[in-house]
Amino acid sequence: MGQDEAGTLARLRAHRHELIDPRIAEHKGRIVKTTGDGILIEFPSVVEAVACAVEMQQGMVERNASAPEDERIVFRVGVNLGDIIIAEDNDIHGDGVNVAARLEGIAEPGGICVSGTVRDHIGDRLDLAFEDQGEQSLRNIARTVRVYRVRSATAAKTPITAPVEDTLALALPDKPSLVVLPFQNMSGDPEQEYFADGMVEEITTAISRFPWLFVIARNSAFTYKGKAVDVRQVARELGVRYVLEGSVRKGGNRVRITGQLIDAATGTHLWADRFDGSLDDIFDLQDEVASRVVGVIEPRLRLSETDRALRKPTENLDAYDLYLRALAQIYKRTEESVAESIRLCRRALELDPAFALAMARIAGSRQLQRNQHWILEAGAEVEEGIHLARQALAVARDNPEVLRLAGFVLSGMAGEGETALAALDRAIELNPNYAFAYAQRGIVLAYLNRPEEAIIAAERAIRLSPNDPTGLLSSYLALGLAHLFGGRYEEALSWADRALGSVRNAGLPALRQKLSLCGHLGHREAASECLQRLREIIPEPTVAIVMRNVVKGMSPELAARIAEGLRKAGLPEE
Repeated sequence: MGQDEAGTLARLRAHRHELIDPRIAEHKGRIVKTTGDGILIEFPSVVEAVACAVEMQQGMVERNASAPEDERIVFRVGVNLGDIIIAEDNDIHGDGVNVAARLEGIAEPGGICVSGTVRDHIGDRLDLAFEDQGEQSLRNIARTVRVYRVRSATAAKTPITAPVEDTLALALPDKPSLVVLPFQNMSGDPEQEYFADGMVEEITTAISRFPWLFVIARNSAFTYKGKAVDVRQVARELGVRYVLEGSVRKGGNRVRITGQLIDAATGTHLWADRFDGSLDDIFDLQDEVASRVVGVIEPRLRLSETDRALRKPTENLDAYDLYLRALAQIYKRTEESVAESIRLCRRALELDPAFALAMARIAGSRQLQRNQHWILEAGAEVEEGIHLARQALAVARDNPEVLRLAGFVLSGMAGEGETALAALDRAIELNPNYAFAYAQRGIVLAYLNRPEEAIIAAERAIRLSPNDPTGLLSSYLALGLAHLFGGRYEEALSWADRALGSVRNAGLPALRQKLSLCGHLGHREAASECLQRLREIIPEPTVAIVMRNVVKGMSPELAARIAEGLRKAGLPEE
């Protein structure tokens, strides 16, 4: 619009007249209203809504193919199923509308996001690929919403927008790349420049501790200070994919810091947030904001890179892309997907036999399989996991992610709690912002009968990364175990419930914890429901079977207290 307002409006009208409005009519949709460049549409069924969305997006790919890049118009679509309130002017309102609007906001340009209810109703009635994005916290929506990305057979193989990296002046490095641009001082106070600059330096240093990221040095980033920048141009000139930018505004003794993470290849905003604090101790505030920013954006970057790897043609994969695909399978937490993740990591090791992350990921997958009762609690698969964990540590002693994965496996499958704690402490020493390491450190400390330290570690993990479901599962389990050991059963139960709701197939550790707590508290009805879910994992569970699968690193005292609760809940001994 800024470059050519009249031309943009003309192109938008043409897209509406020739493509969008006819598709809406064909699928029995009703245009409720237009809001600037947005359209609110009501459909009689989710099948019609999603089919219309896919046809529109495919049509836009074709219409944009011959247009210069700076003249392309790209849409996002959000689809939700829910109750609505119809106003006198035929406008519609309600939570169902609000969720659809938020789904549109997090969709990638040219993409479609739908809620879990939409995915369930579609079933197999459309030839589509649905990519599970997990439970998402949407702005101004009280509950979390399970989100899926939709791709047709064509769109799943071909990116909807032309990949910008093909035209970058500098080649992208072989791992995710990021620049932190100088934050704008919005205070009108030149004295606050040092604070804004210090903030960027702290964040840059913190992010640089993640070895899987390529981060542009502070001095190079500061060549853009004071300039009006186009993030795509910056990305081209520096050879990076992601750009973090922000601003600082001071008022009295208060300061507000905003930040946003952008995928420069597509223009997608992956994350945005703001932080408010007091200037009483300005340097503590810098440290706190830097830690929170890194804790929040690191999982978003990982998810973005994983999604990008999934869209690559399978014949062009290298070891790291295979690893990212394995991660995507792990997040599904099904028996088939975890087995597939192991297969992908094996392929990665064939390309790079010294790839310690792939070794550690196989070990972690074996631990997950054991915890879910998908493999025997002892046997060749478990021994493989322990062996690969040791091998990964020997190859990469200074990689925080390897230290976390391998260390936790040695606690859970080899009973080496102190070894695991040393590995996790080293991971945190190398990267003080590593939320997942704090979460799993909390579990290990709980195993070792150090509940108060476990609570501190888990709460730190949640503070650093409040939106990463997998990390939250570990934090909630740690808090539940710590309070269980301390005899605070009601509080422990609340954490066990959160663990079970944090991810799909939270699994045996969370169910075992809740069932034991229900037994201690005498909650018979809840225990019965939990036992029913437990039987989906173990058809004929007994205390002996459930505790035989308990982690070896757990202290006898904690294991005995869990077993006592299982008996009180009605689980037979043998």
